[in-house]
Amino acid sequence: MFCKREIFRIFVRRKKINKRMNQKYPSVLLENAVNELSSLPGVGRKTALRLALHMLRRDVGYTEGFASALLALRRDVKYCKVCHNICDDNMCSICADHQRDHSTVCVVENIKEVMAIENTGQFRGVYHVLGGIISPMDGIGPGDLQIDSLVQRVAEGEVKEVVLALSTTMEGDTTNFFIYRKLSSYDVKISVIARGVSIGDEIEYADEITLGRSIVNRTSFNDSIKV
Repeated sequence: MFCKREIFRIFVRRKKINKRMNQKYPSVLLENAVNELSSLPGVGRKTALRLALHMLRRDVGYTEGFASALLALRRDVKYCKVCHNICDDNMCSICADHQRDHSTVCVVENIKEVMAIENTGQFRGVYHVLGGIISPMDGIGPGDLQIDSLVQRVAEGEVKEVVLALSTTMEGDTTNFFIYRKLSSYDVKISVIARGVSIGDEIEYADEITLGRSIVNRTSFNDSIKV
């Protein structure tokens, strides 16, 4: 049971939260800006207020440029027709690079993993961005991911190895196994990155040296599922 001191702390904490939520703003425009900024992941209302006030202190041209960049990103960004990476044209610079090894495809969850692996400088193949991982709790099934297009790439015959570089979580392993089963009938090597990336860790948070070694020392997925 909670002691009186703990109950008092909870009461004070909730009171502070309610006070922040009911904070009065001198301008409706400022309040609207804070509401929109605080809807971003990892941005609380205090940080949102600080960002909004920062915008007000800068000249109008700065704010217009900031807003223009965001609008251009949302309206004009494209997704690579081959790997589904973000790009400015119909094909990303990695898929269009003839110096890359197009017979080796690294399967990742999202664009952030592509950037993380590219920063290691250890991988010279190409990528396939799934757009997520299988997660029944979040209502994400195989049909919501770019798995069929991966199977199609392998079926075309150019791909010789598929490197599964998903996060080492239960959802990541479930997605790995699903892809493994989908590709098992094709003449393609299926490998998984070495477990230098700790179990339960997200790929994007791994340091470059560890992630690079995991790519270089990848192992056969078939071996990884043997008991």
